[in-house]
Amino acid sequence: MTTLKDTATEPAAAPSSPRRSPRWAALGPQNIGAVYILALIVIAFCIYLPVSYPTLATVKQIANGYSLTAMAALALVVPLATRTFDLSFAYVMTLSGVTAAHFVVGGVNPVLSMVLGMLAALLIGAVNGVVVVVMKIDSFIGTLATGSLVQAFIIFFTNDQIISGVQLAGGFSQLAQVQIAGFTGPAVYAVVLAAVLWFVLEHTVAGRRIYAVGFNPDAARLATINVARIRFTALLVSSAIAGFAGLCLASSLSSGSPTSGTAYLLPAFAAVFVGATQLKNGRFNAWGTLIAVVMLGAGTVGLSLSAAPNYAAQMFTGVVLIGALAATGLQRRRVRRG
Repeated sequence: MTTLKDTATEPAAAPSSPRRSPRWAALGPQNIGAVYILALIVIAFCIYLPVSYPTLATVKQIANGYSLTAMAALALVVPLATRTFDLSFAYVMTLSGVTAAHFVVGGVNPVLSMVLGMLAALLIGAVNGVVVVVMKIDSFIGTLATGSLVQAFIIFFTNDQIISGVQLAGGFSQLAQVQIAGFTGPAVYAVVLAAVLWFVLEHTVAGRRIYAVGFNPDAARLATINVARIRFTALLVSSAIAGFAGLCLASSLSSGSPTSGTAYLLPAFAAVFVGATQLKNGRFNAWGTLIAVVMLGAGTVGLSLSAAPNYAAQMFTGVVLIGALAATGLQRRRVRRG
């Protein structure tokens, strides 16, 4: 029986620490920091360029001009979620574009030409899977080597010349140049791709297994998850999305350039790593990637409108990538400790 004396000698219960509501936590800088940075960028350029920047034309320029960057970045979401790098995606973009352009100029039906371009992209994805998963070569080195071989093949195949012809201005060009409410096709495709990836990663068993492989492959194996098959499939998905982005790139240019995809290598990685710091606490995700692309686009378009030097955009992207890598590593360590 507890006496009054016993009760008096018992330590008082520690006061419960106030907790932030889930709604306010979701809006915190640690969760959507890129949104706040985007707001600061927009405000700064609206003050500096009050006539040219805060317009609907600028919004369309960002959406249309960075839609291919968004698609390239989305190609990296699934493999990086499994802790697998794919440095060949930019070369796959080039390969699918020049393959489709070559067959279109040769008189082949544009739809069939695009199918052949996608098959070429999937072939490289399968090669990446063999190199990384079957041969167990580090994904960073393996896909970089594959990309170098693909680039060498493209130079040999095209003789380092741009593939062009009046045939490319027909139905093939409509893939990217079609417009919906002032937005080009790739801008719409990027949103659709993000929605599909979001659903798969967040609302399916396959998505949970992908994240499990990325955070702890050894634990995933103990949970009877086929880690090798998931990583192989992730590289195939990456090449498929990159191949489709390459078709859109060739369609928008109405030509097949042997170096067209390499320009997307750094911006895509910057966007996907910034996206990993948004919404999902260190997890690579589709909507966070799109937020990062918009942020990069808003800054780069603002710099171009303000007549900044050509190197300013590359410097901006590089600084953002370094910051994103540091923030992603910090968030992953926090999640693992938790």
